[in-house]
Amino acid sequence: MDISIDLRPVETWLTDMDGVLVHEQQALPGAAEFIAALERCGRRFLVLTNNSIFTPRDLRARLARGGIELPEGAIWTSAMATARFLAEQSPASSAYVIGEAGLTSAMHEAGFVLADDDDVEFVVLGETRTYSFEAITRAIRLIGRGAKFIATNPDVTGPSQQGPLPATGAVAAMITAATGISPYYVGKPNPLMMRTALNRIDAHSESTIMIGDRMDTDVRSGLEAGLRSILVLTGSTRREDIVRYPYRPTLTLDSIADVVELVERLRPLESEELDED
Repeated sequence: MDISIDLRPVETWLTDMDGVLVHEQQALPGAAEFIAALERCGRRFLVLTNNSIFTPRDLRARLARGGIELPEGAIWTSAMATARFLAEQSPASSAYVIGEAGLTSAMHEAGFVLADDDDVEFVVLGETRTYSFEAITRAIRLIGRGAKFIATNPDVTGPSQQGPLPATGAVAAMITAATGISPYYVGKPNPLMMRTALNRIDAHSESTIMIGDRMDTDVRSGLEAGLRSILVLTGSTRREDIVRYPYRPTLTLDSIADVVELVERLRPLESEELDED
């Protein structure tokens, strides 16, 4: 395997979840070994997802059922990033939220009051399995009255065993068409998602690698946040798709199983540096 990647010290790792560690709730080969390698090497890491439906506790349980064990605190969702961002912008405000437990619990924990009063400061849109026409109508009217429009992520579809499902970006487009106002998206490819993740684990972009399966979200957001990136080919992007983009990942590998060796190869380098000191 060619791993001619920039091997400056890698202190922290960020990785996408779907298409990298799991596919349709089943662990991909090498995923558990990758997490084990990070823990064995004492590396800080976060597993990222644009999906705002589930809480970290839910996601941890889902990963565990697939054989991937990691602490709840190692999961960072677009819902959590959105709540953190809004708390920094306007703490202790009120918001009208369309979403499920992953988003509502994150907003509560960030100190927000969830309401549908005419004077709410934010309308926050996330993913849900059952979008309500009534809720969307209420969001349109609140935005028309001056509420700021925020969405957790721009993904227009999400995966399911039956096929694609409409996701946050598709519903946001409907609201935009009705109001003329586009949302501010917090999740990938916004590099803000990367920055909030880095801040959460006290990491620096120069010593962090981002792993993902999508050029248009994972690699792009990593690039714009100043991270090195690894594209794995077990998800959305195929090798022949890469040339369509004006940017490149730092390294392209077949799967997360190939990254385990990369994590391991960093350990001797670090030992040598310590010996030299």
